[in-house]
Amino acid sequence: MAKAQYTEDNIRSLDWKEHIRMRPGMYIGKLGDGSSPDDGIYVLLKEIIDNCIDEFVMGAGKTIEIRIKDKEVKVRDYGRGIPLGKLVDVVSKMNTGGKYDSRAFKKAVGLNGVGAKAVNALSTYFKVESIRDNKLKSAEFSVGELTDSPEPEESTKRKGTMVTFIPDESIFKHYKFRSEYVQKMLRNYVYLNPGLTIDFNGEKFYSENGLKDLLEDNMSQEDMLYPIIHLRGDDIEVAITHSKTQYSEEYHSFVNGQNTTQGGTHHAAFRESLVKTIREFYGKNYDASDIRKSIVSAISIKVMEPIFESQTKTKLGSTEMGENFPTVRTYINDFIKTQLDNYLHKNPEIAEKIQKKIVQAEKERKELSGIRKLARDRAKKASLHNKKLRDCRIHLGDLKNERSRETTLFITEGDSASGSITKSRDVNTQAVFSLKGKPLNSYGLSKKIVYENEEFNLLQAALNIEDSMEDLRYNNIVIATDADVDGMHIRLLLITFFLQFFPELIKEGHLYILQTPLFRVRNKKDTIYCYSEEERVAAIEKLKPKPEITRFKGLGEISPDEFRHFIGDDIRLDPVMLDKSMSIEQLLKFYMGKNTPERQEFIINNLKVELDKVEE
Repeated sequence: MAKAQYTEDNIRSLDWKEHIRMRPGMYIGKLGDGSSPDDGIYVLLKEIIDNCIDEFVMGAGKTIEIRIKDKEVKVRDYGRGIPLGKLVDVVSKMNTGGKYDSRAFKKAVGLNGVGAKAVNALSTYFKVESIRDNKLKSAEFSVGELTDSPEPEESTKRKGTMVTFIPDESIFKHYKFRSEYVQKMLRNYVYLNPGLTIDFNGEKFYSENGLKDLLEDNMSQEDMLYPIIHLRGDDIEVAITHSKTQYSEEYHSFVNGQNTTQGGTHHAAFRESLVKTIREFYGKNYDASDIRKSIVSAISIKVMEPIFESQTKTKLGSTEMGENFPTVRTYINDFIKTQLDNYLHKNPEIAEKIQKKIVQAEKERKELSGIRKLARDRAKKASLHNKKLRDCRIHLGDLKNERSRETTLFITEGDSASGSITKSRDVNTQAVFSLKGKPLNSYGLSKKIVYENEEFNLLQAALNIEDSMEDLRYNNIVIATDADVDGMHIRLLLITFFLQFFPELIKEGHLYILQTPLFRVRNKKDTIYCYSEEERVAAIEKLKPKPEITRFKGLGEISPDEFRHFIGDDIRLDPVMLDKSMSIEQLLKFYMGKNTPERQEFIINNLKVELDKVEE
């Protein structure tokens, strides 16, 4: 085979927009279609909002207005406004921006000035408007190319900045903004910035009590073991409680207003200092897992010039708070040691509840120790024979872990379905877990059942979530079952399992339902896969005359060659989301508890609605 030539002709210099469009993952992480909270379209939105937040933090502008209609996004702040003479440069010239001048921005979210440029380069339409000194200056772009930049004009509008953009559908295929993900992002912004109002499509978000509001909005009062411990310092805020029903730990961590979903140095320091303080307060060397079991907490810190481990800023790498400040670890440890210890001394009734919870966790751990050891041995033996889990190469050691955010585990039932997925998957990042029959209804059962039930034990081992979400092996967990009554039942039982024992998987946006086509409509030239009756009718109309129509009755009927489309670039996922109007316990009791007149009425009413749709 002839060797490839490597000469001066092979060397290319890309301008800023070409590089962003060629390597978007370097700037915004994964692309996606909006079905996951960390998909690229939400990163684009966040990058623009971050700039508005920095204005608020600097004391300029208390309101941010956001409008999303179909695929167009508008973000308006009432801050200082971008200096008019530098407007074009700020959104289209690398290494240009106010964040480089610490006099103008202190403890800002974005420090490298890349965010707005990435949004510009990855949008088919991008417009920035700045109003200051009674003048308005605007500039319009298409995929990073300047298309219009009129001279400043007189304006009576309030000062500030407005950005309008439409993400490029050739990069973010079939994308859709999900209001639930946008709303969660905006809630986090107001929790971290008390006094800020965000208006999203007419709905207003506001918080007075910061992280205390965050925990209260994410938990029911009935599930809190004790009132939230809320501690504040100059550059740190902490909220802590324990859940009565949740088994594992749950953390919300932030740096300079950025939600660090992957944690980092501040997260690790918080968990460590919490254990140390509790041990010293009670004078007992409790096991760390017993202290942190069922904890629900949040921490926010502010750092000078933070160093994140990626452009998407989901994990803090900084070890220093800033020049002439202690390390992040020392700062957090000193704060927790002083403030939490003082709080527990002043509130002995809460201190007593925490100790009882720790002692109960210790008792349960010891009771389960023998069962857990047997369960782990069974899981290891099963994985050796590879009976249920067909892992991906990232976890088999063939690839570096920088692609771990792309990992997906498909949970499916039956040999034919799992066989089709296994043959058509991306072996680098996609794994398959095969169920045998219907799982057990785990509602109301104790954690003991997870270890005694083979399916649950092996699934838990595959996910690596026995004690904490910290080491979750797959970023996306996808339930892939047939779209029939049995398949729906299996979905419900699996969701019940996760809600009962690992609700953070759902709260943090890791659980999905795979959508596969119900019909294939084709003629000699074209094939259209249809996911609904409406799509089938439209496809028949498009492929006249009389195309061949196939109704897929199950996943096993779809050939591996065809399945490759449905779990590849064109994958359609429906995220499993929690209804904020009901607690997890209420949800499980209503849907999975003993039959009640209320549930019967719910089923009858909803069945009538579906039948009415069919008749129409």
